[in-house]
Amino acid sequence: MLKLNSVLTAGAVTLAGFQAPAQKPAALKAATPNIIIILMDDMGYGDIGTTGANQYDTPNLDRLASQGMQFTWFYSPQAVSSASRAGLLTGCYPNRVGITGALMPWSTIGINSDETTIAEVLKTRGYHTAAFGKWHVGHQREFLPLQHGFDEYYGLPYSNDMWPVDFDGVPIHLRDTTSRLMRYPVLPLIEGNEKIGEITDLSGQDKLTAEYTRRAVEFIERHRKEPFFLYLPHSMVHVPLGVSEKFRGKSRQGLYGDVMMEVDWSVGEIVKAVDKNGLAKKTLIIFTSDNGPWLNFGNHAGTTGGLREGKGTTWEGGQRVPCIMRWTGVIPAGEICNRLASSIDFLPTVAAITGAKLPGKKIDGVNILPLMLGDKNTTPRHELYYYYKTNSLEAVQRDYWKLVLPHRNNQSYRYVDPGKDGWPGPYGSETIYSPELYDLRRDPGEWYDVAALYPEKVKELQDLAGEARRDLGDEITGDPGTGRRQPGTIKE
Repeated sequence: MLKLNSVLTAGAVTLAGFQAPAQKPAALKAATPNIIIILMDDMGYGDIGTTGANQYDTPNLDRLASQGMQFTWFYSPQAVSSASRAGLLTGCYPNRVGITGALMPWSTIGINSDETTIAEVLKTRGYHTAAFGKWHVGHQREFLPLQHGFDEYYGLPYSNDMWPVDFDGVPIHLRDTTSRLMRYPVLPLIEGNEKIGEITDLSGQDKLTAEYTRRAVEFIERHRKEPFFLYLPHSMVHVPLGVSEKFRGKSRQGLYGDVMMEVDWSVGEIVKAVDKNGLAKKTLIIFTSDNGPWLNFGNHAGTTGGLREGKGTTWEGGQRVPCIMRWTGVIPAGEICNRLASSIDFLPTVAAITGAKLPGKKIDGVNILPLMLGDKNTTPRHELYYYYKTNSLEAVQRDYWKLVLPHRNNQSYRYVDPGKDGWPGPYGSETIYSPELYDLRRDPGEWYDVAALYPEKVKELQDLAGEARRDLGDEITGDPGTGRRQPGTIKE
């Protein structure tokens, strides 16, 4: 907690002392910088060195932060995989586009072809596009990346634990033929639109990070003379953990630390490829995570750095995630941004940078380019909705005030035993019976409910919740919402 508060305080000092640039940097006039988004899976706010990680080192991520800007109030649009990725790609709250929770290998929905992705926005400006890694917004052909603006794809169509193998690497049919894992097919590897192989054991998972990285570096080299968009959604650090022999046993924190060291190496390789090809001033690099750590996996999960709970909850540990951006000569080096932002803001920001048109349908993201330029006199985003499950509005935030609404939280981790040897412990449960108010500026850990002290703020945020329900609905209160759209469905 001390380390987290130190980072937040440092941001406040920077805010007071920095003056906005008088004019936009010259690099912005080119309007077609390369865009690289590196998305981690289940990495917590506290999992990198600059936010307090220990027993392993992340020198490349720490260096990236020193060369660019670290966002300390940055949020995933939902605390679970498919929903979070749908939000990042479309600039919308996930429930607006009909993707909630985590899609399964038997799911019959995916990202709708009527939605516009970042890749499709950038294709209108002549970009070459590629995705290497975990997709997870639909695994059937019509939902895969090549049908949504990407020229190249290689990776897993969904999470790396969606296979008939237990977390210790034992095929489930050898242990328990009644397990839910028996429903899963073998984990497919996809290139383009076709399955080119299968992962049947943990040794296959050990190769994923290095292979995604190799392909990403090769893509940068191949397109160094033309604008490109590289989307690198890693399968790690989601369980089951996989790491190459080069990094196995290298950390002081066991397998999770080893995986983090390999992920940091991967970031270093991407940055090295950019710099070696003279692209530092032409490339925006964004590093973030899809949601917080899956804490019931004990020492096979990361840390929130003192934030409350983790993945699968709408507490801060579930949705506040690390975010670092570097664009040499454009983003001020060594800056900390403590303004509210989210990955749903990437699409409109990229459109603003490149001069591309926004999608014709309503989106929820805002242009955060002024924050990236170091402008401390602007606040593009004031509000955030915290939705979970099918369509449950569990909290709303305005600036630093967060109102937690009555709901049952079936994945509560605060007092859960992580389980023997780091394997899954039992799920807890927690019910919020009346609205709870948190001042995140003073209490980022959400320990102290101050609703009784600020009834006017409770009323203000309840009104905001009403706006959310009218637009996006709320299954808890029965509001249908008028602004929700349907996901894509399999064609018969």
